[in-house]
Amino acid sequence: MKNGKWILVLYAFAAVGAMTAVGIAVGERSLAGIFLSIVALIIVMGLGFKTKKKIREADLL
Repeated sequence: MKNGKWILVLYAFAAVGAMTAVGIAVGERSLAGIFLSIVALIIVMGLGFKTKKKIREADLL
């Protein structure tokens, strides 16, 4: 696997972790946890898409 793809794998695992955190926060009935997990998910997904665009434009994918 090329080096550019490893960072995308890390972003994917971070997004899965944030989604899992949302589920755990719902189970714990923690509104703050739900909100923070959703914000983390949006940030991680945004960074992942932004990084993928940069890698694609640099012809590394």
